[in-house]
Amino acid sequence: MPQIAVDHSAPLDRRGFALALHALVAEQVNNAPGNCKTRFREVAEAVVGDGSGEETLVHVDIAMASGRTDEVKARLSAAILDLLPKHLRTTGEVLLSVEIRDFEPSYRRR
Repeated sequence: MPQIAVDHSAPLDRRGFALALHALVAEQVNNAPGNCKTRFREVAEAVVGDGSGEETLVHVDIAMASGRTDEVKARLSAAILDLLPKHLRTTGEVLLSVEIRDFEPSYRRR
């Protein structure tokens, strides 16, 4: 049941990225793609550092059930960073980041 949030100010093929991401997550953490849920939040403005540049960014945050090792999470993060550029709709520089974490004990679903 990976819950995925993607914050982005860079133009992004959201659907294409989500479908490829679901397959990648399922393969890397031994889960079914149908269990992944992704939501996108377009960032209207992003300020990086002293704000003098025109940086754009994409940050992927994945929360999932505990039990994956740090090595598995690191491998998945690296794979996502390799996948992201294939779905960007810009040739400019984009700051990319990924965080993978375990659900908090309070997580519930219906």
